[in-house]
Amino acid sequence: MTQPRDQWHRWLLELRHGGDADHAAEVRQALLPVRDEVLDRAALRPDDTLLDVGTGDGLIAFGALDRLGPGGRVIFADISADLLEHCRAAATAAGQLDRCAFVLAGAERLAGIEDGSVDVVTTRSVLIYVADKAAAFAEFRRVLRPGGRISLHEPINVLMRECDAAVFFGYPIGPVAEFAAKVEARFAAIQPAGTDPMVDFDDRDLVRLAERAGFDDIRLDLRVSVTSWRAPQPWDRFLRSSPNPKVPPLGEVLEETLSPAELAAFTAYLRPLVETGRGEHRRALADLSARVRSAAGEAG
Repeated sequence: MTQPRDQWHRWLLELRHGGDADHAAEVRQALLPVRDEVLDRAALRPDDTLLDVGTGDGLIAFGALDRLGPGGRVIFADISADLLEHCRAAATAAGQLDRCAFVLAGAERLAGIEDGSVDVVTTRSVLIYVADKAAAFAEFRRVLRPGGRISLHEPINVLMRECDAAVFFGYPIGPVAEFAAKVEARFAAIQPAGTDPMVDFDDRDLVRLAERAGFDDIRLDLRVSVTSWRAPQPWDRFLRSSPNPKVPPLGEVLEETLSPAELAAFTAYLRPLVETGRGEHRRALADLSARVRSAAGEAG
């Protein structure tokens, strides 16, 4: 019998795209510009050792392998043993295993990675899950050599939230607001906002954290967009998806929270909006790069 995978593996490889293989390929394709931006900002050199923290399915890490020379190495680090196993299998299949290392560790405690042993640290959507972000930046600084660089890509979720309470998952919910409130309350109970690291920082905090950790030449670009439409999607895929690894798929929460009659009314109203893309889409993304500050206070 196949053992169940952990929540991080299940979300990244299944629930993020609702179990739709075609949509999974579309999501990955859409993330390639993000990968390229992170690696461009990292200013890789042929023999660098790059540490990809929270590597997930290895999007950034495998992209770095393609850019580095034969002497370059990539360390895949993640808190998910299942995802590290997935990356190891992919590296083996690609004939790249000898240039890779795999470390089970979280961003705030990079156990097993020696002081001053890497040239570059990268992240993509990792700090949003880290409660002690200052500890994570201190660890990035600890493992970097003089002149080492960080290149981080993080959603700024406090800017992504809908301002209107009558919006649910980006869709106007007025006629069934009472039912939506029940569902929102259930999500809030699972992932309380007051203790949620996904919404406890913004772009200014990232700059302050980098500076206090001993980084210099700090550069941050913030991109915010709000559109009055969303990409249409099949209703079944919408129900099978979850917004992040910490919460179950929407369909499970609806079944748990609403009565059959409420669920029928909720579905009758919301399904046409989802399938035609009649909703709001908000995005706020920060890209930060920096170098280790030298003893003299200059970038290394």
